Amino acid sequence: MRLSVIVITRNEKANISDCLQTVHFADEVIVLDNASTDGTADIARSRGARVAVTEDWPGFGPQKNRALDLAVGEWVLSIDADERVTPELRDEILTTISAAPSQDVFSFPRLSSYCGQYMMHSGWNPDWVIRLFRRGKARFSDDLVHERLTAQGPVARLNAPMLHLSFPDFESVLDKVNRYSTAGAHVLARKGKSASLWSAIAHGAWAFFRTYIFRRGFLDGQLGLALAISNAEGTYYRYAKRWLMLRNQATKRGTPEN
Repeated sequence: MRLSVIVITRNEKANISDCLQTVHFADEVIVLDNASTDGTADIARSRGARVAVTEDWPGFGPQKNRALDLAVGEWVLSIDADERVTPELRDEILTTISAAPSQDVFSFPRLSSYCGQYMMHSGWNPDWVIRLFRRGKARFSDDLVHERLTAQGPVARLNAPMLHLSFPDFESVLDKVNRYSTAGAHVLARKGKSASLWSAIAHGAWAFFRTYIFRRGFLDGQLGLALAISNAEGTYYRYAKRWLMLRNQATKRGTPEN
């Protein structure tokens, strides 16, 4: 078997069908579902995917490694449910792996949208992601969020883009800000990082200026401003939640912190 595609999901009814439609060229498609309640697994099966279901959630990195362990193809392409492989990228992937390349790991550019607009600045473009690799030559980090694919050896580049429909509306923005800031706070805790309300404010302010000014988010118009604000909120809440963890721990010890 030449090419395996792996996707992890949880309640991705709105995305999974269109996602799988763009990877129908693969020899196998594996969907590892985390106990979805909206029929995601059934939709994936109806699209011809091999579906496995887990009840626990170990984090994004470990879950993707679980999916990777199910793949049997010589090559593996990892995508998320809200991503789409363009026809140009499909053709470049097939041409590349058919040529028996000496390289084992490839990245390609990802173009992401925010509330219906593809963002050309704001730190979102260019966004090179490592997603195509020879099985056994790369593995995901164990991070709870913002996992990375760690490659053995150099990473070559493809030119065609992948599309990322990351935030269709503000509801999805708020949902992800909440979920990711909670996971991020736990990551800070695992690393032994401290936080205060003032550090949360400072980190949030820096996230705004980095996105809007230094990464030229103002060139993305009004939605560039909205993105900078949501980045600031996510960063602020990550550190604020860590601060509250510490404050609650201190309260239980009888030494409340400010």
